[in-house]
Amino acid sequence: MARKNVFGVDVEPAAKHEPTEQAAPPSRPLTSLERPLKRAGPVGALSSTLGGISEKANRADELERQLALGQAIVELEPDLIDSSIVVDRLTVAPADLSLLAEQIRDNGQQVPILVRPHPDEPGRYQVAYGHRRLAAVRLLDRKVRAVVRDLSDEQLVVSQGQENNARTDLSFIERAYFAFRLEQRGFGREIIMSAIGVDKAALSRMISLVESLPAPLIEFIGAAPGYGRTRWAELAELLDNPAKKAKALEATAAASFAELSSDARFQAIYDLIRHLKSKPRTQTWQTADGTKAVRITETEDKLNLAFNKTVERRFGAFVEARLAALYQEYRQNAEGSDSSKR
Repeated sequence: MARKNVFGVDVEPAAKHEPTEQAAPPSRPLTSLERPLKRAGPVGALSSTLGGISEKANRADELERQLALGQAIVELEPDLIDSSIVVDRLTVAPADLSLLAEQIRDNGQQVPILVRPHPDEPGRYQVAYGHRRLAAVRLLDRKVRAVVRDLSDEQLVVSQGQENNARTDLSFIERAYFAFRLEQRGFGREIIMSAIGVDKAALSRMISLVESLPAPLIEFIGAAPGYGRTRWAELAELLDNPAKKAKALEATAAASFAELSSDARFQAIYDLIRHLKSKPRTQTWQTADGTKAVRITETEDKLNLAFNKTVERRFGAFVEARLAALYQEYRQNAEGSDSSKR
């Protein structure tokens, strides 16, 4: 029968060994066991106590070896585990989390999470993958089963991304936003490509699309699993209009929108700004002496120039005759601008 030792993990009892030489305790970074073991006080209990210390130390050494190989599954307090350096999920529906917690309560946690020792806080850990399982176990107020590996930042995010790719349960925008945030944290494109499983061209498109969307709006809408790249690109195009962008961001504060599911929030924002009519822009162009010669009116799909013939009777006809040359000049400037961006 397994019994819990002083290190907080369940291990099988092993045969006792008599103490030999009292060497300095080994460093065990993966299990965070770096404090020296205490000796017993009473002389009469010295032999049995030292034997127990040696036994526990041998078990800890074996556990450390297995953890280094990623073989041992241990039980950790959820409160000792922090999120990954870049969280991949935007939202987890409360109903889905409750269902997962119910499954774990009835059947146990079948798949362990992967964590690493926290690089900055001894005795704590960071999740590589298994954020939902960790959240579900927290609801159950029990320990979480985990594999502990000593991972670099690059190894952590690649493990995190590849596990999600294998499960195919991240939405398009979650994967794209994850890639964007990894780049913001200074990870190279090669690492990001390995993490999310896409080629260079696809990664560039994903990051470019996220850059055209306001981060607060992405985080408000959430995972939106029912919508892929095409619909998010359509939303980004609508948000090119400053008035529509402002209206969409304003909607994120509305309680009626926040109560919707993630997919419903996307559709509500999309419908809100798609049908939004911007106020027409009106302006007057004046000559050098201040005479109002042209009245300009602009809407979403039209730009009208009204020439005042009482000021310059033939100015409108002059511009009309030069439309072909003006268009050619515009195209040359536009092509030159596109070329400089490439």
